[in-house]
Amino acid sequence: MNALKILKRNYKWYAIYTRSRSEKKLYTELLEKGVECYLPLKKEMRVWSDRKKWVESPLFTSYVFVRVSEREYYDAISSTWAVRYVCFGGVAVPIPDSQIESLKLFLEDTKRNVELTPRSLRKGDHLEVTIGPLKGVRGELLQLRGKNRIVLRFVSLGCCVHADISMEEVKRLSVPIDLKYIES
Repeated sequence: MNALKILKRNYKWYAIYTRSRSEKKLYTELLEKGVECYLPLKKEMRVWSDRKKWVESPLFTSYVFVRVSEREYYDAISSTWAVRYVCFGGVAVPIPDSQIESLKLFLEDTKRNVELTPRSLRKGDHLEVTIGPLKGVRGELLQLRGKNRIVLRFVSLGCCVHADISMEEVKRLSVPIDLKYIES
């Protein structure tokens, strides 16, 4: 019975808050421990007095995502560069697999240019993306920027993501998202 229970571990994604500027160090340490982790990166042009260089920096500063079962839960947080899990109400909040997969797809598809048809959306509306790389992701609309840029807050990530996305690609949810926790 115990062997069967070990084989059927329930793996979930969590966000770990890192020490300042230690995202890549924690990511490397977790990989060395054999912990499945994800560090979304963005390319930025850095300018120094004598040169310019493209560098990869974390998309979410001070966060690394880990996919662990109860068994690896404490191994991941006991890493040198980890501070704590991202919690709401004192409990680490699991992130739905679909949101991590959508984030990966979104980062792969950075050159999106979709024609816009205006729709009446307002700050605070609860939306779900219906097509494209973020399909199925639910969030709260924080801002409309220009004609086709919207800012969505994904509660379970505890952050905002700026997305170039057409308003045609989202639908308003009839039932508001539970702002304390989103289940997949």
